[in-house]
Amino acid sequence: MLRRRAARFATRTSLASAPNQGREIKSVAEAASAHAGEDTTRRDFIYIAAGAVGAVGAAATIWPFVDQMNPAADTRALSTTEVDLSAIVLGQQIKVMWQGKPVFVRHRTADEISRAQRDDFASLKDPQSDAERLLQEDGQPGRPEWLILQASCTHLGCVPTFVEGSSFGGWFCPCHGSDYDTSGRIRRGPAPANLWVAPYVFLNDTSIRIG
Repeated sequence: MLRRRAARFATRTSLASAPNQGREIKSVAEAASAHAGEDTTRRDFIYIAAGAVGAVGAAATIWPFVDQMNPAADTRALSTTEVDLSAIVLGQQIKVMWQGKPVFVRHRTADEISRAQRDDFASLKDPQSDAERLLQEDGQPGRPEWLILQASCTHLGCVPTFVEGSSFGGWFCPCHGSDYDTSGRIRRGPAPANLWVAPYVFLNDTSIRIG
């Protein structure tokens, strides 16, 4: 009899304590989960911070090498050439250097301009109007009296000579006999194309910038 009562009491005690034990276990699990979440967040932050520091360090290491690849100030200065036109008399040309290449700056006469415009309608190996060859780098029209050409024959790169009274009134290449007219267009000989127009803009009435 006493044994049965003791057994029933033990069973009741066990059942009564079970909910409390469940709540305790749940509380412990929730605490563990929250702690794990905090650890994960902290770990993610550490990874991100370490990655950011590494990226900054890598950039700081690489930058000197990248900066060395940029052109120096003196090199950038040589990329353009300014020319004073006021000293070039009518019918004269000068040769200036731009990026290590010779460039003709010619002050054309009225007759040279007239011949160049008339030859717009001639049979040309490399068709191009005189007005197109005067365009400035920014797309603005040029001035008929000023022609800016790279001083290299388009055949093999020799420097042609301006020959007044020649068949086409313009430049002649002494190396292989290419003839250019007063707009610098190829008219006869082995050169495949016109003399290249150098990129330029007028800065004012008496000066230009090449490049």
